[in-house]
Amino acid sequence: MKGSDVVIEGVSKSFGDFQVLNNINLEIKKGEFFSLLGPSGCGKTTLLRIIAGFEHPDKGKLTLGGDDVLYMPPNKRPTNTVFQNYALFPHLTVFENVAFSPRLKGLSSGQIKNKVDEYLQLVRLEGHAGKKPNQLSGGQKQRVAIARALINDPRVLLLDEPLSALDAKLRQHMLIELDRIHDEIGITFIYVTHDQQEALSVSDRLAVMNQGDILQVDTPHEIYESPATNFVARFIGETNLFDGTIIKVDKIDVQGTVEYLAEVEIPELGIVKVTDVDEIHPGQTVSFTIRPEKIVITKEKPLTKREDINLFQGIIDEPIYSGFQTKFYVQTDKTMLRVIKQHANYSDEGPEIRWKDHVYLSWSALDGYIVEVRK
Repeated sequence: MKGSDVVIEGVSKSFGDFQVLNNINLEIKKGEFFSLLGPSGCGKTTLLRIIAGFEHPDKGKLTLGGDDVLYMPPNKRPTNTVFQNYALFPHLTVFENVAFSPRLKGLSSGQIKNKVDEYLQLVRLEGHAGKKPNQLSGGQKQRVAIARALINDPRVLLLDEPLSALDAKLRQHMLIELDRIHDEIGITFIYVTHDQQEALSVSDRLAVMNQGDILQVDTPHEIYESPATNFVARFIGETNLFDGTIIKVDKIDVQGTVEYLAEVEIPELGIVKVTDVDEIHPGQTVSFTIRPEKIVITKEKPLTKREDINLFQGIIDEPIYSGFQTKFYVQTDKTMLRVIKQHANYSDEGPEIRWKDHVYLSWSALDGYIVEVRK
């Protein structure tokens, strides 16, 4: 576990008869921007509160920087928490809010001023030191809360849905600011959110949680492109997900690596070709997923003769234009497929696709993914 800031081993927690966390094992590396992602009630905030010391697990171990802190009170741990409701003192100025902890530690006035000025500059609030919280915007209040947490020089900064009270555009701006602050100070950030886009955009790695379990821990790219379970596939982005049975498997060489090209019989679609790096066999029941943006939609039949291309026909049931893209709901014989077409050019390079048009849908076997193998 060398080089890890936070190590969680076998942590479980119940509230009455409700099991909130089920034997959680997790290692967060020093200096990572790590996110705990999942729906409301999945246990992510409880896990963060256990790391902070506000909750105690029923069983398990917790070390921070190699030290056992399970029975250490919150104020003695090398952590600080930023909450979604800011938790600022309304009667104090921005300067005094940030200076609160250094004053408790007995620093001199000169030391306090230097430290507060440094952290207000870090969060770009140096011109607002004399204001009260009610004179600040939501984003500015959150920056004060971040500065107040960081001025204690924690090893780990814990962020509990810190942007949920902000509007969409301000959330995006604050995400960029959080990422910048993390890069500048280099400490470990653990970020709790239910918003997949937030987690994907800023995390070095993330853990997807549901019903008290960690389902997958990996980089944003791997979790999006290679989801470990059906829940992860559905929760992270949009996808088309089907159950099917493998009826044929061939070994193929992809740039010197052995992969498996399978044909999967899906009742709603027919035969779908998909590659997998893990060995699979005919007769196995699997879940297959294809992301909407990986499907090519055309009014004319594609001329390609590649054997790894999947090709289906359908009728446009609903086109939804969003400026930078259009989402199509396409009705095939037995199911509805979601397709996303990005608009890279003004003319969109082709005839406009409208409601009730007959279209062709195609994608490479490399772009689909087998999520679960059940037998």
